[in-house]
Amino acid sequence: MGSLATSEKPHVVCIPYPAQGHINPMLKLAKLLHFHGFHITFVNTEFNHKRLLKSRGPDSLNGLSSFCFETIPDGLTDSDEVVVDATQDIPSLCESTRRTCLAPFRNLLNKLNNSPDVPPVTAIVSDGVMSFTVAAADELGIPEVLFWTTSACGFLCYVHYRQLIDKGLTPLKDSSDLTNGYLETTVIDWIPGIKEIRLRDIPSFVRTTNPDEFMLDFILGECERAKKASAIILNTFDALEHDVLEGLSSILPPIYSIGPLNLLTNEFTDKDLNQIGSNLWKEEPECLEWLDTKEPDSVVYVNFGSITVMTREQMIEFAWGLANSNKTFLWVIRPNLVTGDKAVLPPEFIEETRNRGLLSSWCPQEQVLAHPSVGGFLTHSGWNSTIESICGGVAMTCWPFFAEQQTNCRFASREWGIGLEIESDVKREGVERLVKELMEGEKGKEMKKKALQWKKMAEEATCRHGGSSFQNFETVVRQVLLANKTITK
Repeated sequence: MGSLATSEKPHVVCIPYPAQGHINPMLKLAKLLHFHGFHITFVNTEFNHKRLLKSRGPDSLNGLSSFCFETIPDGLTDSDEVVVDATQDIPSLCESTRRTCLAPFRNLLNKLNNSPDVPPVTAIVSDGVMSFTVAAADELGIPEVLFWTTSACGFLCYVHYRQLIDKGLTPLKDSSDLTNGYLETTVIDWIPGIKEIRLRDIPSFVRTTNPDEFMLDFILGECERAKKASAIILNTFDALEHDVLEGLSSILPPIYSIGPLNLLTNEFTDKDLNQIGSNLWKEEPECLEWLDTKEPDSVVYVNFGSITVMTREQMIEFAWGLANSNKTFLWVIRPNLVTGDKAVLPPEFIEETRNRGLLSSWCPQEQVLAHPSVGGFLTHSGWNSTIESICGGVAMTCWPFFAEQQTNCRFASREWGIGLEIESDVKREGVERLVKELMEGEKGKEMKKKALQWKKMAEEATCRHGGSSFQNFETVVRQVLLANKTITK
């Protein structure tokens, strides 16, 4: 776009939902927009701002003159509270952001619009579940783009929560429905763009008997407000979720697939921007040097993301499943991975796997999944992890934890042919069998082949010469974000 004087630059305020899996893709998108000539204000909560400074260093969020960081309170924590390395409770955070964040966000926009050092705000890009921002955009008469950081299939299921309630499928009639096979045997075949899906594979907030379940109400509200957005963008690509994207387009405002964002950002390089990172845990890059010493396709990468918690018993079953598979592994274990306990593995396991396992508290995941020695991924099926695995051409063994991870797991295994599902009741024998299948079995070889095909299609989608995601991104910039922009000399 060429460089513009500060007063002429279009100015986008980007505000992610305050959890790691939402901040990462929003920061990538903000960098892309900056590269396209936008002044960027990136808004974190005070709680996460402190965590970023702690993990990345005191100067890490100084930004650039045209890429600035601001904060608003999340309404949940005292800003002076000592920061722990943990994601806040999701329902509490959703309740608090919905109830308290609009006023401080309005105040921030007012401050920016009255600052002589930055151009007036011309558009807002908000996380899909921070849609209180739509009201602020309306008041200013500027475009609002909602960025749903889920898969398209997960989002489409959320959009149908209202019908699931109307049809009496949720809330569940009885808590025994959680264990008696009801979730497995109830098949939903009326969602446009999804052939059929079990109730078990619908995002997990439907698994309640409480008619006043907060997360059901929250999702209903966010999906309703999504209709008021100028556009909705998703970190996916057309070839991967074509039918689902068609299904969404028949219901909601313009929908644009602009992913995988990690490949789209590779199309643009900016040394200064690359210094700005978003990991809330301190990365341990030593794991990449360790991977350099391993054979191609020989390592199982294990990471359950930033929110998943498990019991100590489940962690031990995973550990012995990995140990008994005799495969080399890199396992990322956050300090708060185990419910109400520190994640400590049995000394016998440490001893047994000393020469073929590496434990890390956090790592640069995109680089790990792109590393030639990684041959499989044991994952919670979060959307960032799934799309990064596809970009690396790496097949998965999936243990979905909550939200739309169940849906992602279903699509990875049934639709895309790149995943194996672990039963939620983790047993070491099952983990061992699936890890072996992933790394050396016939099914594993088929999945690897398929993963490489999807990787190629992801690269084609983000190619600046005719890629569907690249073109969609350009359309969002020109037709939505710059729709109201008249450059004043």
